[in-house]
Amino acid sequence: MPEHLLYARYSKQPLVEALEDSPAVLIHGPRQCGKTTLARFVGGPRGYTYISFDDDVARVAAESDPAGFVSRLADRVILDEVQKVPALFSALKMEIDRHRVPGRFLLTGSTQVLLVPILSDSLAGRMEILRLHPLAQCELARKPPDFLDTLFAGSFKTVRTRRIGSRLPELIADGGYPAALRRPSRPRRLRWYRDFVETQIQRDVRDLARISALDVLPRLLTAAASQTAQLFNLSDLASPFRVSRPTIGEYVGLLERLFLLERLPPWHSNRLGRLVKTPKLHIGDTGLGCALLGMDAPSLDADRPLLGRYLETFVYQELTKQASWYDLPVHFFHYRDKDQVEVDIIIERGARSVAGIEVKASATVTSSDFRGLRKLGRITGERFAAGVVLYDGEVGASFGDRLYAIPLRRLWEAS
Repeated sequence: MPEHLLYARYSKQPLVEALEDSPAVLIHGPRQCGKTTLARFVGGPRGYTYISFDDDVARVAAESDPAGFVSRLADRVILDEVQKVPALFSALKMEIDRHRVPGRFLLTGSTQVLLVPILSDSLAGRMEILRLHPLAQCELARKPPDFLDTLFAGSFKTVRTRRIGSRLPELIADGGYPAALRRPSRPRRLRWYRDFVETQIQRDVRDLARISALDVLPRLLTAAASQTAQLFNLSDLASPFRVSRPTIGEYVGLLERLFLLERLPPWHSNRLGRLVKTPKLHIGDTGLGCALLGMDAPSLDADRPLLGRYLETFVYQELTKQASWYDLPVHFFHYRDKDQVEVDIIIERGARSVAGIEVKASATVTSSDFRGLRKLGRITGERFAAGVVLYDGEVGASFGDRLYAIPLRRLWEAS
């Protein structure tokens, strides 16, 4: 059992708080992102027994007699990779209803339970769900961030800092998976990511669905990696494969359930009728995407269009990671209209606050870079908290009307 966390995990405190009042808490996220380590770190000192359903004996026993298996569990238990035994959710529901005790069950899962209604509905009102992502930059630096608070307060200060410069492609290509980051060299990290994809396809996809052509999935994931931060286009994704468009659509859904892909929905307003209503596609981790494309940091730096799109995904991931432990619920969108005005990332906090983020890989910002953010400000009026252009520059400064140019480093370093 791990006695310490090698990296800071800011989801630790929300997990501790959830265990104090929820009968069951589920940590879900991709394999190898640190779910088991966090669960055992929090649960070990509190006397939790650990059971993994990657173990064939435990899995078969739970499948054979779910109710009996649950009734014989210890008073506090960690059930790892619980998605492998779907029948267990109903048994857990019955046990919780029979004996409702906060923090009884700490579950982990490597599939998106919220996309499987039969599982999420069975524990509705009884289970709190926490999303764990690969490591955020602020966790690697062990510096608690304040970016979201500052964004919604519209209180960025005029500051000067260092550019990230040549380190930026390296951060993007490294990604956030702890096991990959522990590898001593980038070629070894690349090897880890490739093995990771193969393991996911061979093991977890088989658990989710019967697929006759498993070889399509890694190639589809690679095709999606080449389209990260672009509008989702099913026809383009399906064109290289001798598989129907609906089937490719189902495969994309499977990859989403494994947290390997994510669709960012379009933002909408009743005041506008010319919006593009297509989601954006993002690869689940930039290190994984670069590995699939065979891109290291120098080759990514040389391909400026690809670098720009991977930087947008990198920023989006950093924001969603910070949002996963943020005190207030926030929701993410993108904006594009038929006049080609766009905002890379829109963040809504409740019903009253909206903020926009534009992402640039360059070291300079001009007034024209705020075009989409200005339009967002006009549309949302008093709800508009701030619009930020994140760029790889040195100066953070106001451009008026709650608009700011902010160095990328500020995303994970508090002022």
